[in-house]
Amino acid sequence: MVRCHLSRMMGERKMKIVDVARITGLHRNTITLLYNETATRLDVETIDRLCALFRCAVGDLFEYIPDVPSQE
Repeated sequence: MVRCHLSRMMGERKMKIVDVARITGLHRNTITLLYNETATRLDVETIDRLCALFRCAVGDLFEYIPDVPSQE
């Protein structure tokens, strides 16, 4: 599973979805999906704009967490 830390990063900077949309030029719906961690796909340009805004690496914005297989 891939976790998105956009909501935490926005909270630390007291930013709203509309602020991120205005600054990055990304659609509000795209930001909302990432904020709520419900996005199923993502453009590289989106990642680029968010990393530029938050001055972070991709690994700061996203985190890979391996799925734990269920033990039956």
